[in-house]
Amino acid sequence: MNLLHTVHVPAGEGPFPTVIAIHGWGASAHDLLGLAPYFLDGEAMVICPQGQVEVPIGPGALGYGWFPLRSGLMPDPSEVLASAEELRQFVLAALAHYPADLERVALLGFSQGGVMAYELGLRETSRFAGIAALSTWFPPQLAEAVPARPEHEGFPVLMIHGTEDFVVPVERARESRETLRPYGVTLTYREFPMAHEIRPSALEVIQHWLLERALGRETG
Repeated sequence: MNLLHTVHVPAGEGPFPTVIAIHGWGASAHDLLGLAPYFLDGEAMVICPQGQVEVPIGPGALGYGWFPLRSGLMPDPSEVLASAEELRQFVLAALAHYPADLERVALLGFSQGGVMAYELGLRETSRFAGIAALSTWFPPQLAEAVPARPEHEGFPVLMIHGTEDFVVPVERARESRETLRPYGVTLTYREFPMAHEIRPSALEVIQHWLLERALGRETG
């Protein structure tokens, strides 16, 4: 597999419902792994890939991103799409390598990782059980590149955003909510009085959404 990653595999033989958890700018493959005990009470497999754009975060310390960010400029769609394709190939390999229930694979992305989750999930709604988009946005340039497929009506999308988020202002989430309408998704949208973070109240909503909307169903 072409990306560094961490993984939580529950006890047992599987196959397991699976969350692909995609970190944000300046973080790493370890950033979201700590949420694994909260996803289906630890019974979901959680795979956390790491972006390859190096981000200096302090003296001698590096974080990682998925595509370059330039002050005052919107993301370059070609860079987003190239990174998303690399991530897509990783996901395919990881799902073949680990004991994943291929009928129950959800994408979860925080901040820049949410942009990646939108690209992967909306392009291939038949492959994934839903998208949890946290403190993120759906760039208009990306929306132009990802076909709207209203025939996939009912595809679950959870959007969670902080009203005090000064990294990705809540107005961008509200705009993204409107951008998503042509995609025929079943949208759950929640705002919380928080900054660019995941607070316990938001995590509780994620837990319920995964159980009730994305990964909790039985397959046969």
